[in-house]
Amino acid sequence: MADKSDLPMLAVKRPLLVGVLNLLIVIAGLAAFAGIEVRELPNVDRPIVSVTASLPGAAPETMDSEVTSVLEDAVARVTGVRQINSSSEENNSRIRAEFNPGVDLDTAASDVREAVSRVTRDLPDRVEQVNIIKADADAQPIMILAVSSDRYGEAELTRVVENDVIPELLTAEGVASIDQFGTRALQMRVSVDPARLNRFGLTMSDVATALEGAPYDVPVGSFRSESQELVVRADASATDPDLIREVIVAGTTRVGDVAEVTLAPADATNFVRLDGRPIVGLGVVRQASSNTIQISNAIRASVDRVAARYQDLDISVVSDDADFIEVSVREVLITLAFTILVVVGTMLLFFRAWRPTMIPSTTIPVALIGVLAGIWLMGFSINLLTLLALVLATGLIVDDAIVVLENTQRLQNKGLGRRAAAVVGTRQVFFAVIATTAVLVSVFLPISFLPSQAGRLFREFGFVLSVSVLISSFVALSLVPALAAKFDLRSGNEGPDRLTRFGANVRERYTALLRRCLDHGRIVVASAVAIAGLTGLLYLQLDAELVPDEDRGVIEVDATGPDGVGLDFMDRELDEIEVVLQPYLESGEIQSTFSIVGRYDPNRVRVTAQLADWSERDRSQTAIVEALNDPLREIPGSRTNARGRGTLSFGGGGGGNIEVALTGGEYDNIFQSALALSEAIDTRSQILSNPDISYQPTQPQLSVQIDRQRASDLGVDLDDVAQSLRAMIGGDDIVDLNVGDQAVPIFLTSEAVAVTNPSDLRNLYVRTENGGLVPLSSITRIVEQGVAAELDRTEQRRAIELEANIAEGVPLQEAIDEIERLAAKSVANDIDILLQGEAESLEETSNDVLMTYLFALVIVFLVLVAQFESLTSALVVLLTVPFALAAAILALFLSDISLNIYSQIGLVMLIGLMAKNGILIVEFADQLRHQGRSVREAAEEAAAIRLRPIGMTLISTVIGAVPLILASGAGAEARQSIGWVILGGLGIAGVFTLFLTPVIYLGIARFGRPRSVDLARLQEEIEDVDEDTTMALA
Repeated sequence: MADKSDLPMLAVKRPLLVGVLNLLIVIAGLAAFAGIEVRELPNVDRPIVSVTASLPGAAPETMDSEVTSVLEDAVARVTGVRQINSSSEENNSRIRAEFNPGVDLDTAASDVREAVSRVTRDLPDRVEQVNIIKADADAQPIMILAVSSDRYGEAELTRVVENDVIPELLTAEGVASIDQFGTRALQMRVSVDPARLNRFGLTMSDVATALEGAPYDVPVGSFRSESQELVVRADASATDPDLIREVIVAGTTRVGDVAEVTLAPADATNFVRLDGRPIVGLGVVRQASSNTIQISNAIRASVDRVAARYQDLDISVVSDDADFIEVSVREVLITLAFTILVVVGTMLLFFRAWRPTMIPSTTIPVALIGVLAGIWLMGFSINLLTLLALVLATGLIVDDAIVVLENTQRLQNKGLGRRAAAVVGTRQVFFAVIATTAVLVSVFLPISFLPSQAGRLFREFGFVLSVSVLISSFVALSLVPALAAKFDLRSGNEGPDRLTRFGANVRERYTALLRRCLDHGRIVVASAVAIAGLTGLLYLQLDAELVPDEDRGVIEVDATGPDGVGLDFMDRELDEIEVVLQPYLESGEIQSTFSIVGRYDPNRVRVTAQLADWSERDRSQTAIVEALNDPLREIPGSRTNARGRGTLSFGGGGGGNIEVALTGGEYDNIFQSALALSEAIDTRSQILSNPDISYQPTQPQLSVQIDRQRASDLGVDLDDVAQSLRAMIGGDDIVDLNVGDQAVPIFLTSEAVAVTNPSDLRNLYVRTENGGLVPLSSITRIVEQGVAAELDRTEQRRAIELEANIAEGVPLQEAIDEIERLAAKSVANDIDILLQGEAESLEETSNDVLMTYLFALVIVFLVLVAQFESLTSALVVLLTVPFALAAAILALFLSDISLNIYSQIGLVMLIGLMAKNGILIVEFADQLRHQGRSVREAAEEAAAIRLRPIGMTLISTVIGAVPLILASGAGAEARQSIGWVILGGLGIAGVFTLFLTPVIYLGIARFGRPRSVDLARLQEEIEDVDEDTTMALA
């Protein structure tokens, strides 16, 4: 035995070599630390590319048929597209293409750009700005900045923001775009009086044509002589209102004779207020898969640079997602430090001496710091999930070391020398340590290969746990025996103290109970199965949702008014919302409010309220949202509700809402089904309320129907008609002037008093081919009708989205079942219903997690079979696993925590942890049978000898989870979910292990022979072989 050379032997013989190897792991980790980025979650953003296009003055139907469908068709042909959603509104269309996970965002964006450029000439001529952004067009800004100034007016402030502030902010790496709110650029307004126009016998088209020639700046070449060169420039630009008035329209009539000209800020398209003060707002939208904290730091540096350049400009950061991330990371680090203390304290309690406690404690820094090297090598990041993995790993890391050390100490107590005890003690458990490590790694790896969003989310989690367990087992088998050989670990001889007596007492009682259990094995197994079965029923009672309610310290209040209302109406609605929020501002629960009137559409308001720091308020985000919603819903004139923001918002809704899309051929048919579903929600559902249909044919529209035949008979050009109408109604951008290094559009419109009702339009005149004027009334008729303000498409089919509020405390899964039940009765057969947003992600995730459970169980079984070289021993370990899951479900039920992504990961972890405890008993029992004990003796003895290390590892892991449960502050909800699973699952399951494993072993192991029998027979057969006979010819 002494000449056998293996890792424990090497460790005792060459302790310095082993020490150096362990130090190298630590140094690698420290070196990698500087290069690892810190972010909130692993980089799982689905690659999303958005395409936006605008066609001034176009109705939603025009946008849908002529722009959106063309662009959507082009984007759909790009490879790797997973899902396409689009919406068409007045003037603009938005298309959101989501690609398969793993597609490179830059490649996807350039493919989309190429596809769009191929169809550009199929679009109408007046389509402006087809933009392609590497982010979700509806993406939430990760930072909101407020810019205000006492010195600059609106137009001047807008110029500074556009020319200086935004270019500076865009230099930050990872910024996709900067949204502007409340900016008003300069424009040259030419307001025509139709009555004066008629008096001079002119039309709108004549004025437009004259204005097109206003910026007259022509390069004509240069004079060259032998000694010099003169550049010649012909310039007749009209760059100020006086010069524009002098532009001649026809004959002697000038623009000033028929119109007023002013240089003024454009009409506001939205208003922005910070705590009631009007400001210019900037939203920083990050690119998909970029790092929030880095962007935040870069933006703050840019803000400081701009503030230094402009003394009288006030730029402040209103909200910043990085704050939440940094606080969460800090909270997890505090939890980690606490966990390490708890684990070391537990060991100290058991070993009752510093030396044996410090030896396993050396594995903690080596493994935790060593993991950093692995994270860096794989290109992962330090985020909430990898840190959670480290917290959970802390309990696991010392387990192997405790098992090795406890066995060494047992042998030293038996009288073996230090070195011998270290080598033999490590060898006895060598196999068990390797087996447990392999099992844990084999459980965490399948988590890493889940294909969906959830899989990619937990890839880093599984990897960090695997690596830390691998490193810790190396430390346990090398550094621990090397150190153990140096110290005297024997329990003191100064007589048994109270704790020793207590330990001996526990062991006696345990052995007596175990004997009883082994005598009545069938009853024990039957009752355990019954208990597990009953707990299994609780599984169906658990709430299923994607992520637990999280307190991010941000509340968003959205208000939507009727279609067709203007900014002024919504501004008054905002006043009412601010009245509701005022008491919260006064009490300090809300720190600031950032309000946008006219976000996307004139009839939408969004208020973002920043809550006070977690430590400074008593109520959680959810409680404040609940308190706000009742008074908000009573505000007349708009649909208003408040919601919190969650961490894993996978596109679209969330925050207490469920979204579905109804798809079909014609909007009218889909609308009928949507109405029926909406009515069913109102009348037949207890949990869903307040249904909102995206398609409402209530936007008032005036349809000016032109009689082509009459127009042709009179010789009227239809383009003239279009230009006259555009200028009179919405105004028309004619051409850009260059005024002092700034492009200022000439905006042709009618005087405000000229067109006050639809019949005024009919008094406009257009020119015929022969130069005469005819009134519009002779070739048009005006019809009033209601149309939809927004037309949506999903998966390239026409769609209507329906969103409903979920009652407080109702899990998402229940809401999904409810809406599917209602849809089955109310939606027509030719209409499909698709889940959107979080509901869609939950469906995907729950399917994947089930697969993970199965994979984990199968892989664990295969690993065990390979290691034990026996089906029966592997079965014994595997059969204890379901009981642990039952125990965890009981813990979730009692602690009232939902079945979310985090708690499910905890359940998968449990499979590994449970198998680990089983291995310790089974492996030792196999060794004893190998030495000739009967199955019953082996089971009893193994359980008694292994009681202490299993007790210690259980207590260290379980108590290690306590700080997770007591977590508070940012992101505590995720930590609590995993903590309860580990605490309840392992705590209750520990009892299962200690009593059930020996009983199951007794029942099953008798069907397999101990390996010693097989090995002895093999030895005999080989010795009996006569070599001559094997070489001779037959």
